[in-house]
Amino acid sequence: VAVRRIMAGSMPNTMSFKQGLSLWCPHSASLNRISRSSIPSRSFRRCFVTASSFANENREYVVVGGGNAAGYAARTFVEHGQANGKLCIVTKEPYAPYERPALTKAYLFPLDKKPARLPGFHTCVGSGGERQTPDWYKEQGIEMLYEDPVTGVDIEKQTLTTSSGKLLKYGALIIATGCTASRFPEKIGGNLPGVHYIRDVADADSLISSLGKAKKLVVVGGGYIGMEVAAAAVAWKLDTTIIFPEEHLLSRLFTPSLAQKYEQLYQDNGVKFVKGAKIKHLESGSDGRVAAVKLEDGSSIETDTVVIGIGAKPAVSPFDMVGINNTVGGIEVDGMFRTSIPGIFAIGDVAAFPLKIYNRIARVEHVDHARKSAQHCVKSLLTAHTHTYDYLPYFYSRVFEYEGSSRKVWWQFFGDNVGEAVEVGNFDPKVATFWIDSGKLKGVLLESGSPEEFQLLPKLARSQPSVDKAKLQNASSVEEALEIAQASLTAV
Repeated sequence: VAVRRIMAGSMPNTMSFKQGLSLWCPHSASLNRISRSSIPSRSFRRCFVTASSFANENREYVVVGGGNAAGYAARTFVEHGQANGKLCIVTKEPYAPYERPALTKAYLFPLDKKPARLPGFHTCVGSGGERQTPDWYKEQGIEMLYEDPVTGVDIEKQTLTTSSGKLLKYGALIIATGCTASRFPEKIGGNLPGVHYIRDVADADSLISSLGKAKKLVVVGGGYIGMEVAAAAVAWKLDTTIIFPEEHLLSRLFTPSLAQKYEQLYQDNGVKFVKGAKIKHLESGSDGRVAAVKLEDGSSIETDTVVIGIGAKPAVSPFDMVGINNTVGGIEVDGMFRTSIPGIFAIGDVAAFPLKIYNRIARVEHVDHARKSAQHCVKSLLTAHTHTYDYLPYFYSRVFEYEGSSRKVWWQFFGDNVGEAVEVGNFDPKVATFWIDSGKLKGVLLESGSPEEFQLLPKLARSQPSVDKAKLQNASSVEEALEIAQASLTAV
């Protein structure tokens, strides 16, 4: 019986068979050349486990999760010739991995506005790659286990248990479980009919069903989800209100001045805002569906549909014993996405990783990081690649992109929004904001830029050049401000 070593660096004592046999034996220099005839039968019985009940044929590499990170990990395994017969992906969804940002953007458009639908946005089309449909995974020899989330892990035995009771074996395990939506408690109406959360296709389909019958929509949360859902709701011609506790939209990134410009655009499209508000509970009507949002100040907003977009939590269960970062949440990893347990990795939203450029531990909930962390992790696993992940934070949003929209909006941000903000432009046609800390440019946001202008942003944010703040403040246009910033690169 020929045997094959797998994951020599992380599990030197473990062997696996394609046919479903596994064994544990002591270290041996000749392990790769063991034959049954060369081992006494008694020793053989001690070392070798007879036919196992493992449900996955492909056991060398197992990815848990079916989002962006899993899709880009799969592509990287294929690029290195290590997918066919070796890679298994386990997901709670019925779909192959897809580009999740589409769900709060084009997927929510009305049918007459050409909404996005699968298979149109399977990974890796978001970065210009091949569309990885379910057939693609079959063609690549990747084993896909759908609609069966992992519920338990045995680190010593290197096995996983799924909700259906399957027992899975792994050599190397990549955790790519992403996040779950933060929910309102049931006691304040968080589970009422007509109340929606968006993390997957089923959530989005349920919301679309409600939007088709809705007259009044309340969006709770002034972040990415709230802004994108409200913009899509305009295409449905709904009476839309956004409620949030902060003083302005996207307070984690936007300055008050920048937020005011976006808020005006939304108001011009009929969207109303209730700022600085705290919700007491959601009220149901006589039919049991949500009928109003009750605020702590005693006021009430009538509605028939509510979307909750108040953030997300890293989906660490059942892997919390692997090592959680208590500051940023998520599973703590090093610069190659290795956890504290040999042979176990974590990528994407769920990973708490060293943000090298700013010398801090971070957890980034964004598609760009999901893609890049997956690629970096798999390259580190399969090759002699030992470079530390050197990520530059990047965020973007696209809204009002449907046909007939008075203005399509697309902004990009690179870097860190620390220090003093300098805003240039009046939003018509574009606006830029530069964050300067101790004389150095730390971050930059641009709305409605050209492709060449957008390409400049990461160069500026990564180089962190010294800039003349007064010159930026006196710039007569966004173009002039970007030229001033670009000129500062030559002095770096």
